[in-house]
Amino acid sequence: MTMISGVEVRNLQVNTDERGHLVEIFRGDWNEYDPEPAMSYYSMTYAGITRAWHRHHQGQIDHFVCPKGRIKIGIYDNRKDSSTQGEVNTFVIGEHNQQVVRIPGDCWHGFKAIGDEPAFLINFPTKLYDYENPDEERLPYDTDEIPLDWDEEPSG
Repeated sequence: MTMISGVEVRNLQVNTDERGHLVEIFRGDWNEYDPEPAMSYYSMTYAGITRAWHRHHQGQIDHFVCPKGRIKIGIYDNRKDSSTQGEVNTFVIGEHNQQVVRIPGDCWHGFKAIGDEPAFLINFPTKLYDYENPDEERLPYDTDEIPLDWDEEPSG
């Protein structure tokens, strides 16, 4: 798989003991969070639901973490000036594979909750959400404009 320009992945360390586990999901000294996030939020998505596609036009970068459940992330680069134009990246992250995925906001992106239980996504976007003028362009998850079948096995 060719990694899309601007996409980065960090494996998160899971510190386990008899009480459970602790995972750091944000540190100011990690390169993936450059520029630093302006806010954070979490969402819960029922198993089998796809939340895609969208992109941002004002420089936002997203940072996806899935601490509970499992998600398949899809990223499509159709930026005209990109060295990876036309590439699709997929990642499966969650309790079994703790990672943070840095997503250039001007790439189309989204995710699907896979498995049998709801998935929780935490995002650390680099721009505040503007309720009056949201920086989002959307396409349906099953659009023919993006060459990804959400039910196929991931490529990475």
